[in-house]
Amino acid sequence: MIAIPWLPIFQKTSMYSTVFHAPWNRQLKLTTALSTALLLAIPLILTLKIPESPSTLYSIAIALPLGILLLCALFAIRGYTIRNNILLILRPGWKTAIPLDGLTEAQANPSAMQGSVRLFGNGGLFGYIGLFQNKALGRYRAFATNHDKAVVLRFPTRTLVVTPDRPEQMAELLQQYC
Repeated sequence: MIAIPWLPIFQKTSMYSTVFHAPWNRQLKLTTALSTALLLAIPLILTLKIPESPSTLYSIAIALPLGILLLCALFAIRGYTIRNNILLILRPGWKTAIPLDGLTEAQANPSAMQGSVRLFGNGGLFGYIGLFQNKALGRYRAFATNHDKAVVLRFPTRTLVVTPDRPEQMAELLQQYC
């Protein structure tokens, strides 16, 4: 596994919360590396060939790839923690809170995301984050970094998928909230 400095490996912390790392699969590493290189190369090339009086569109073409890269990096998944009946999705500098009230099932399922189509969101730059759909789950929201480590959380009106480093342990822990 390649260590990424801003993605620390989390361990069990205390009796009040358990933290799980969000491991990246090979596809995510490759997609993120290639996309980052491209999103950095575009403004660099455009800056080297900048005309004397650049148009507004030219300036947008320089700034937009950097904005996309920054926005996607801010929404990256660093890990997950379960605390006080809430699943927290750990992001760089902030957290997304998912209340576990009404959770009906939590199951580790390595094939849960197979055949998925992205409806809205990010499909491979720092994560698979957003609204997806497939035959097995229907429409679901993903906070994922490794398809093979999927944990499916079912609520009466929605389905979520997360991908912790220890999917079976997370599913077992989440079953307490069902």
